[in-house]
Amino acid sequence: FTGKFVDPLLCDPKHKSPMLNKPHNAESDWYSFAIMLMQSLLFVGPYGGIYRPKDKTKRMTHDARPLHRVTIFDPEVKYPKPATPYGVLPDDLLQQFYQIFVKDQRGQFPLALLEGLRWTTCSACGAEHARAVCPECSQATPAVLKEKVTIRGTVTSTRVFKTHGTIVYATVQNGKLRWLCHESNELKRENGSTVVSGKLNPKMRFRIQGNNTLIGQTGQLAVVSPGNKPAPMTVDNLGVLPMFDANGDHHYWLQNGQLMRDDRLGTSKIIGDVLENQTMFWAGDKFGFGFYRAGELCRAFIFDAKKPILNDSVKLPHIKGQMVDATCCFSNNRIWFLVSTRQGGKTINQCLLFKSDGTLVATAEAEEGDDSWLSTIRGKCAAGDFMLAATEDGLVRIEANGSGLSLTKEFPDTEPFVHSGCRLFASQDGLSVIDSQEIRVLKIT
Repeated sequence: FTGKFVDPLLCDPKHKSPMLNKPHNAESDWYSFAIMLMQSLLFVGPYGGIYRPKDKTKRMTHDARPLHRVTIFDPEVKYPKPATPYGVLPDDLLQQFYQIFVKDQRGQFPLALLEGLRWTTCSACGAEHARAVCPECSQATPAVLKEKVTIRGTVTSTRVFKTHGTIVYATVQNGKLRWLCHESNELKRENGSTVVSGKLNPKMRFRIQGNNTLIGQTGQLAVVSPGNKPAPMTVDNLGVLPMFDANGDHHYWLQNGQLMRDDRLGTSKIIGDVLENQTMFWAGDKFGFGFYRAGELCRAFIFDAKKPILNDSVKLPHIKGQMVDATCCFSNNRIWFLVSTRQGGKTINQCLLFKSDGTLVATAEAEEGDDSWLSTIRGKCAAGDFMLAATEDGLVRIEANGSGLSLTKEFPDTEPFVHSGCRLFASQDGLSVIDSQEIRVLKIT
C-alpha cells in the first residue's frame, strides 16, 4: 500500500502515519478511486494543503492527517493555490467527497454524479466550472477585476498581462520577459503576433529563441521564424517528450544520441555525445546542464552555450527510485538541479547545487508536501549565489550552508502574489511571477 491512497479505516489509528493492519476490500478500492477522482478534477487530493491549527496541541505531521480525517474541507487547512478551487464542483459532488473523507462513508461511488457533470467556460471571466452559476463572477467585485497595481508592505505588484486563455511558456532573455499564450484558438507571442492557429495539443512542448518560436511534439521540432516557413527537424525523445531547449541566441536539440546547436549560418554544430532517448537537458545563457539515466547508470554533464564543449565528468549523487519530474535553473555561475522521484510509496524531492565547472556545492532533500521550500520542485528562480523559492507563505531565499541548503530569508509580504506552482523569472523590470493566466511583476523595497 501507499500512504497516499490507503483507506484509514484499515489502518492502525494509534500510529503516527498510515500503517495497514487489515486486508484490502472492495470498499477500500472505491475509497482509492475517490482520491484519484478528486485529484483528476481539482489537482489536489483530500489531504492536500497545509494544516495550521490555532490550537498548537492539535498539530500533527502531514502523514497523520488521514488518520484524523483532516482534509481540505477543514477551515484550518490552507488550500493550495495551484489547485483548482473546489467551488467549481457542484454541491452534490462536493458533499459526496465530504461524506467519504470526513464521515467515513464507503461503497461504490455514485455514477450519476459523474454522468451529470456539465463543464462550461464562463463567457465573462473565462473560468471553467461545473456549476449553474460561475463561482468566480458571483463572488468577484468590479474593483478586483480591474486591479492592476497592489501594494502590500514592502512589495509592489503590477499586473502586466492577463488572458482568458493559457500562458503555455515564459522565459527571460537579455533581461526581457518573453512568453507564449494560447487564446481564441491562436498561439501568440508577447507582442500579440500570431505564431500558429489551431487547438492546443497537450503533447506539445514550447520554447523561445529571441523572435523565434520552437514547437515540438513526439520526435519532431519546428522552428517558426517571423516571415519564414517553419523549419522542421527530427529530435530524440525522453519518453514522449521531445528534447530541445533554447536561450536568446541559440536553440539546442538531441538527435541520434548527440547534443546539437544551431549557428548563425543555419547549419548544425555537434556539442557532444549523450545517451539516445534517455537524456534530458536545459540551456542557460552561458552554459547548460543535462543528465541521462539507464538502469543503474546515471550521469550528468555541463555544456558551453556557445562552444562545442561538453563536460560529462560531473559527479552526480545516486538518484534512487522512479523519476517523476526534473527541472533546472541557472545563474551566472551556478546550476540548481531539482529532481522528484517515487521511493517506497513516497515522492522525494532533491535539490543539487553545482558550480559551472561541475563541482557539487550542496544538496537538500524533502518529502513532497512537507510544507518546506522543497515540498515542490517548481516555482524556483536562481539569482547570483542564491535561489528564490515560491511557497504558500510567500517567497523565501535559499543559500548554501556548508554541504547543505538553508532558508536564509523570508519575504512574507509577497504571500498574496505567489504560490508553489507559479513560475519565477528575474528580469530588468523586477521579479516576474507567471501562473496559467496572469503575469505580475514584483518589486521589493
